[in-house]
Amino acid sequence: MPYETIAFDIARGIARLTLNRPEKLNSFNATMHGEVRAALARVVPGGGRVLVITGAGRAFCAGQDLADRAVAPGGTAVDLGESIERNYKPLVLALRGLPVPVIAAVNGVAAGAGANIALACDLVVAARSASFIQSFCKLGLVPDSGGTWILPRLVGPARASGLALLGEKLAAETAEQWGLIWRCVDDSAFPATIEALAAQLAVAPTRGLARTKQALHESWERPLAAQLDVERDLQAELGRSADYAEGVAAFVGKRPPLFAGK
Repeated sequence: MPYETIAFDIARGIARLTLNRPEKLNSFNATMHGEVRAALARVVPGGGRVLVITGAGRAFCAGQDLADRAVAPGGTAVDLGESIERNYKPLVLALRGLPVPVIAAVNGVAAGAGANIALACDLVVAARSASFIQSFCKLGLVPDSGGTWILPRLVGPARASGLALLGEKLAAETAEQWGLIWRCVDDSAFPATIEALAAQLAVAPTRGLARTKQALHESWERPLAAQLDVERDLQAELGRSADYAEGVAAFVGKRPPLFAGK
């Protein structure tokens, strides 16, 4: 399937989605939103067991392409709200709800919605030269694409407030130290690190990982006793899966497991 603003393929269980507007720092326009939605809908039916999202060129994603957004005088709030509802909200929810692990391979600057789309992924690995910027305050806006929800949960209210109110560039190394991302790696090691991580997850017990994602994401809304019930129910379900049977057989037989993802 041809795309104008992204590259997408699935091979050996690894789905790769590359935001491909390097001349615009991979900022989103209406076409990119539509193509990303279409690509995400193909991941699981196409046999993807892990998704890697990255950017072409020197940026991961600079957020919204402001040149693509016509703002009428006095209508700014309505226009932006409609864009969030139509584009960014379903994108973030799709990434969080995708039943496979999602890796954000942050190869360069991730700004505005681009930063928060990366943070909505399950594992964020950034090149050492990459950075994260909550640039909304420079435009008189609030962090969207889940920014006001995920930032305080990842780094606490004090650091979340500093990032959101000041809009300062956060280096990838500091982002790792703060717990905002999973890992920061040297630029020279970045491609190999992403490939190794994707290959590892592509042969992992996919169904169990999907349920792990679900349990982690939903845990914010439950008290401990309720979450213990969820863990019980998920273990009962997964204990009947083919992957669990294979994992036990491989352990007993002292051999590597061959998970089918089911």
